[in-house]
Amino acid sequence: MNKDLRQEQERVDGVLKIISEQIDKSADETTQRRNDVINVRKNFWDEVKVNTDSFDDYLETIISLRQQAQQLAIGQINHKQASNRLAALRRMKEVPYFGRIDFIEEGTTDLERIYIGVSTLMDNSGENILIYDWRAPISSVYYDYPPGPAEYDTPEEGTIHGVLDQKWQYIIRNGVIESMFDTSLTIGDEILQHVLGKGTNKHMRSIVASIQKEQNQIIRYDKGRLLIVQGAAGSGKTSAALQRIAYLLYKYRNWIKADQIILFSPNAMFNNYVSRVLPELGEENMQQVTFQEYLVHRLSDSFQVEDNYEQLEYVLTGINDSTYKTRTASIRFKASIRFFETIKEYRQTLEQSGMIFKGIRFRGKPIVTGKQISERFYNTDTTLRFGNRLEKLTEWLLKQIDETEKNELKKPWVQDEIELLSKEDYQKAYKYLQKKQGFTEESFDDYERETKILGKMIVRKKLKPLREWARMLRFIDFKGIYKQLFSDSKRIEQWIKGDTPTEWKDICHLTMEMLDEGKLYYEDATPFLLLKELIQGFQSNVSIKFMLIDEAQDYSPFQFEFLKRLFPSAKMTVLGDFNQAIFAHASEIVDFNMLKGLYGPDETRVINLTQSYRSTKPIVEFTRRLVPGGDLINAFDREGKKPVLTQLSNKDDLHSNIISKIEELKGNQFNTIAVICKSAAESLAAYEALRDVEGIKLVKRGSAEYEQGVVIIPAYLAKGIEFDAVIIYDASAKVYGEESLRRLFYTACTRAMHQLYLYSLGEVSPFLHEINADLLLLNQPITNE
Repeated sequence: MNKDLRQEQERVDGVLKIISEQIDKSADETTQRRNDVINVRKNFWDEVKVNTDSFDDYLETIISLRQQAQQLAIGQINHKQASNRLAALRRMKEVPYFGRIDFIEEGTTDLERIYIGVSTLMDNSGENILIYDWRAPISSVYYDYPPGPAEYDTPEEGTIHGVLDQKWQYIIRNGVIESMFDTSLTIGDEILQHVLGKGTNKHMRSIVASIQKEQNQIIRYDKGRLLIVQGAAGSGKTSAALQRIAYLLYKYRNWIKADQIILFSPNAMFNNYVSRVLPELGEENMQQVTFQEYLVHRLSDSFQVEDNYEQLEYVLTGINDSTYKTRTASIRFKASIRFFETIKEYRQTLEQSGMIFKGIRFRGKPIVTGKQISERFYNTDTTLRFGNRLEKLTEWLLKQIDETEKNELKKPWVQDEIELLSKEDYQKAYKYLQKKQGFTEESFDDYERETKILGKMIVRKKLKPLREWARMLRFIDFKGIYKQLFSDSKRIEQWIKGDTPTEWKDICHLTMEMLDEGKLYYEDATPFLLLKELIQGFQSNVSIKFMLIDEAQDYSPFQFEFLKRLFPSAKMTVLGDFNQAIFAHASEIVDFNMLKGLYGPDETRVINLTQSYRSTKPIVEFTRRLVPGGDLINAFDREGKKPVLTQLSNKDDLHSNIISKIEELKGNQFNTIAVICKSAAESLAAYEALRDVEGIKLVKRGSAEYEQGVVIIPAYLAKGIEFDAVIIYDASAKVYGEESLRRLFYTACTRAMHQLYLYSLGEVSPFLHEINADLLLLNQPITNE
């Protein structure tokens, strides 16, 4: 062992000793804090003197309760902090740090050695920092600079200038330095080779030890309202986004909590896949939701809502359907900014005419008809703002219900209801009235008064749902108002800027048909919600401070405009790759330029990631040839096998070759092997043919967990996830012959980390004819002759 390595190992030993001592101390403190909380809970009411005899006694009781509750809350906070610190120390014991910079601050001659890890470690005196958190301001030098002039920003002192003398990287396992090396790169190839050469895991891992300079820009960006990250497949977009969340929680720890950050992700399986990254860094997970889950939450009471993958499945498999051309045209148009503006224009005209209302009925008879509500809305207080007019209308409707209550009290059905009261109901009514009206047993013996009060209570109870209905604006026929937009194909011309699609008449008919069935196409869900929100007032969420949207190329411009209004206080981070834009609305879009108007150019930053780290160099060299502009994608220099193409003539041979390959890959100890298909329909057929393979699983749209082992999965569900080896089930011209499927094919192939195998039943996809022969190995198939 050389002198430098010996000295560094001695330092590791010393640091681990301090960590062990602090773990013991922290474990004792955590136990004590937990016991304190338990004791407060056990003795909570013993410490509270409950006395309500007088106002002063009542006030003293309230103060006593608050003091005990406050003591319990402080105890719980202290326990949580101690528990979090103990968890951080235990993580540090596994890998105390991974990097070091030797930095000389401008104006001094002192060289300071800064060791960088996943969390801060002070010495036992609490005066000296032994390890800096990777999110600390000075740690950015490690990620951003080679040796030479360097600087970093601090919140108190501004920009600190200096010289980075040396930068070291470590691989430490079980307290032993396995490797340490000086590097002039941001992160040396050795670290990346070590990280990327591993097999996949059930969950995504933290990348703090291998963050690249361009990824660090994403993580620490903190200027405008919108950060757009356009990144090649495998460029670390999602990883950087998750580290960004950890950074924000660290930097703004005094005023932002994890539940004030929301991540819109592609599906529930992806949520599970990324669920361990933040806890690994000592942070709580942010809110995670899919846009589909939000739509269902808002609309499922009124409609059966199609989900985005149902829509995509139709686009991929319904080409022979008689309405296919109409439907795809509808998808593209309803995703556009033009339709967004059309909805806004339509809403404005509703101030003069066009609102549709539902009448209110009680016991089969109308209290007020929809026509009467409409006349009231358009003939009263028309100078008020739209929202105020609806408030006035609601007040008027509540008065009509009050009048109905007075009238109904005199009717025979009320006496019938009183006589039908059970003894239990009568007792409940008595107790309620005693509490609300100040009744005594004597006053309740007055039959006439008793009947009057009971009748009023019964009628009020019956009318309660109608009052709630009115307050919730349920008298507005939102479905009818949206349907009105399509009731006459010429009607839209007064609101739209430009021409309607040539298929507009058929689009109107198709939309009306679905609405009549109580169903809502995915492309109609956000427009319907927007119109509803513009009418009743946006149910905005101002508590969310940061919003991240992954696989953002799958979102329409319409949906981005909607999300901007839904979270008006949030800064937005958008991550995507238009080479993987597989939904019909994005078929002709190549970048995120359409988003630059969302908050304006001064509030928008675009970062492009062109380096691909996921796959071996031979796989990246192959996949980048599949898409226009692929030459801009750079492969990380990690060697591996070239992709292999096998052409077969029948399904029996196809399946026997795939089974043989799966067994070979399993024998090579690959953790995850994916058979990727074009659609869910093809995945199901493949599963039926391959189900005898031991442990094979079919991943469906509702799958909640990312599975290891062998899986069969549609390409659109595999997005955002990586596998050790990928098998393209059928790369034939019959399956991937249309130009519109190029991005889907690219998405499927880029899921492979180490090995990629393509099988073709008959003539291969024209996409493969464009590949240079030296990038793809042709394999002699196994036949069943």
